[in-house]
Amino acid sequence: MKQTMEMERHLSELAGQLEGETGCSVWALEPLAAHTSFRIGGPADLFAVVPGEKELSRLLPALGQLGRPWVVVGNGTNLLVADDGYRGVVVRLGVGFRQLSRTARGLAAGAAVPLPALTRAAVDAELTGCEFLSGIPGTVGGAVVMNAGAWGASLSDILAGVTTFRPDGTEAAYTPSELGFGYRTCLLAGSGEVVTRVETALRPGERESIRHRTAELLAARRRTQPQGPSAGSVFKNPPGAKAGQLLEAVGAKGLRRGGAEVSRVHANFIVNTGGATAADVAWLIKELQRRVEERFGTRLEPEVKFLGEV
Repeated sequence: MKQTMEMERHLSELAGQLEGETGCSVWALEPLAAHTSFRIGGPADLFAVVPGEKELSRLLPALGQLGRPWVVVGNGTNLLVADDGYRGVVVRLGVGFRQLSRTARGLAAGAAVPLPALTRAAVDAELTGCEFLSGIPGTVGGAVVMNAGAWGASLSDILAGVTTFRPDGTEAAYTPSELGFGYRTCLLAGSGEVVTRVETALRPGERESIRHRTAELLAARRRTQPQGPSAGSVFKNPPGAKAGQLLEAVGAKGLRRGGAEVSRVHANFIVNTGGATAADVAWLIKELQRRVEERFGTRLEPEVKFLGEV
């Protein structure tokens, strides 16, 4: 008990120190279940909300000096956090990264802009090209790092430029060709650089046609994917196959562990039916990998990211 109290006091002191040095809002032992779409996860040692670029330029070097691991989390839509939480700093970009504006080539968006807001803005601006993002949860920044996509298209297909902040707090700008985009990845993943803004390259279109296509794809997603608490697709599609089809073939639908269940709507989703733990989900992930590898000789690679000792 004494050790726990001392740890809490130490983390509270660190939170106050970071706030004073950076101008960010920082909390100690913030529960992460409230910050993930899975609604699963223990506390982060520190949780920092960054108001704008000036504060981010201060925070990143301060985190380097702190010597603790850290990670940027958007809406937590593809994230499984350990039941014991994360022994590091979780960074969330705040209101200063939620700006949207028209450019000569398309739209400029801050990294904290939700993808649904980007697609709505494109409709309003009569710009076509990003309809495929309809219904994908998460933020622009996370979508860049993961190269999010659907319906045969990816975010990299419509990017004109990406701005980041390096770990030393300085700004950098990249063209898409410099970022090595691949299937659900790019060179920014694990680099320590934080995406702050993107510019898209879109085409003029007719508003009602864009609106109709956006609504059509959103409706299709809602028909084919579960609506309960989940982290989206659990596994990446292996080359030449669909993860959902392989999982359905091995009887994954309805498989359950504690409060976690493989969706009966789509076999590549695990849903928190109530009270699921990270351990429950991790068990299901391993079991699904085992079944598919045993049947098809294919090792499924998780698309869900893990935070902490899951």
